[in-house]
Amino acid sequence: MIYMSAESLLRKLRFSSKVLLNLAVLVAFGIPVVFGLVPIQRACAQAAAPSPAQDITATWQGTLHAGQDLRIVLKISKADAGGYKADFYSIDQGGQALPVDKITVDGSSVKMSLKLIGGTYDGKLSADGKSILGNWTQGPNPLALNFARATPETEWSIPTPPPPVPAMAADANPSFDVATIKPSAPDAKGKGFGFRGGHFVTFNTNVNDLIAFAYGLHSKQIVGGPDWFGVDLFDIEAKPDAEGRPNLKQMGIMVQKLLTDRFKLTFHHEQRELSVYVIGVAGGGPKMTKSTAAPNDPQGFQFRGLGDLIVRNMTMKDFASWMQSGVMDRPVVDQTGLTDRYDFTLKWTPDDSQFAQFRGAGVSVPPPTDDPKAPPSLYTAITEQIGLKMGPAKAPDDVVVIDHVEKPSAN
Repeated sequence: MIYMSAESLLRKLRFSSKVLLNLAVLVAFGIPVVFGLVPIQRACAQAAAPSPAQDITATWQGTLHAGQDLRIVLKISKADAGGYKADFYSIDQGGQALPVDKITVDGSSVKMSLKLIGGTYDGKLSADGKSILGNWTQGPNPLALNFARATPETEWSIPTPPPPVPAMAADANPSFDVATIKPSAPDAKGKGFGFRGGHFVTFNTNVNDLIAFAYGLHSKQIVGGPDWFGVDLFDIEAKPDAEGRPNLKQMGIMVQKLLTDRFKLTFHHEQRELSVYVIGVAGGGPKMTKSTAAPNDPQGFQFRGLGDLIVRNMTMKDFASWMQSGVMDRPVVDQTGLTDRYDFTLKWTPDDSQFAQFRGAGVSVPPPTDDPKAPPSLYTAITEQIGLKMGPAKAPDDVVVIDHVEKPSAN
């Protein structure tokens, strides 16, 4: 699963069989992915009015044993329209409030779901109303998560989230003041780009990834590199020479300069006819919600799992760029003519042609399934769920031809 921190704008796709509640992920690598998540409105759960004996309005807390011990706090209150609403906190992973989309009480049964991180909970309220025993599911294997009703004396303290980093000046032309480049750990999984704690970071990225990120390209638009170009993996941490949180364009500019300075990259452009995917508007028109975020607010391109995508504050051109760099096996061209920014979700069953960029980073697409409840293919889902269409085509596109590149200079 993947979660984008509200303070980060990241590109990463990382999956863990141990720490299922991974709130620290950067973004799904549009070349990831992700870097910043636009605020999501809380959906108040509705339930039949409980009897006094069933009232679960309280602060609850318990420990999830998921490779590491994660202290979970659940704050449940009454919803205005009846029933309950709740917020969920993983206080060992920053403590940011996650909205519970639905919470229901039926006798002693307590159920809730958190769409943002693809999690569900199924528990039983004890006869004395002091505990809820149940299982948390955020992947193939449920984990025990037992809650106890907290008192002011026993309640765990929730960390105060750090203040948001203000945006970098829109006219800034930043460079990296200091940059450290190290070989990635041999057993590292996933890959990503992002901005965290005032620093730009990447992990498990090769030079092909860096060029694709810096110039908004698909790997098939980059030709002529040496053998090590797409094999040697690097972790980068760099501090910009300008204050504030850079936008995607500014991050790209800094990486372009890094490639020139530390990798001695030179190249030229050519136009070539390529096999691409074209995105257009389907017959019924778009079904997406126009974003209420400001254009310079963080964007979100977040995977909760392969084929389970949340998009926030993106134009269709942005969406096409992220899809080509993180999902598809060829460039993606936007021909929708839409210029607004949108929020939407998209859920599909991936095929073996998708997410190939992550195969060397420990990510694999599950084999085909006959499950009738499985989501549709991407091409069906994109029409049914967001009112677009996508299909293969031939089109002229920009290609970067590598003239010279070297392994990075010493830090």
